[in-house]
Amino acid sequence: MSRLLVFVLLCVAAVAPAQAQNRIRGTITGVVADALIVKTGDGKDVHIQLTPDAQVSTTKRAALADFKPGSYVGVTSLRRSDGVLVASRVHALGPQVPAGHIPKWDSIPDSLMTNANIESMAQVSGGSELVLKYKDGEQKILVTPTTQYFTFAPGTKDDLRPGERIFTNAKGEGSKFVASRIAVSKDGVNPPQ
Repeated sequence: MSRLLVFVLLCVAAVAPAQAQNRIRGTITGVVADALIVKTGDGKDVHIQLTPDAQVSTTKRAALADFKPGSYVGVTSLRRSDGVLVASRVHALGPQVPAGHIPKWDSIPDSLMTNANIESMAQVSGGSELVLKYKDGEQKILVTPTTQYFTFAPGTKDDLRPGERIFTNAKGEGSKFVASRIAVSKDGVNPPQ
């Protein structure tokens, strides 16, 4: 379990503004030894070299019941016209992923990302309200029946096959990227980041 937590926390560490890394999402179109060719959402082919000790994690569906007060989560949300943050995705995080609220997240247009511990959960009109606390503040986020929930399981490089979707936080090196951690889809469940 600690290997999984380490992977998740480092995979999502992309939220730390001080890190000069690139969030890469896309579909694997080729695998050559420890290198991947990934077609991104904008149609570009990106070459990703995996480090020799790269950690692979597969994505699993979860439910709200899998998260309790004290759980450390990443929540992708959108702000409604009334100012309420509504969660589109909630996923497990490892304890070393930097906590905080990122006002511009790039996985969904106009989305935000909050990495924090669940302080409390309460039933409210339209769903449940999560109070998320982090060092410099808190956010109240509504989860609804359409919110999706995810966890991760340890994977292997054999899970990195053409047609699978990936998310990684990679360093740019010349014309390619280098990744030491990567999340990959499994059984049709794509990485939530």
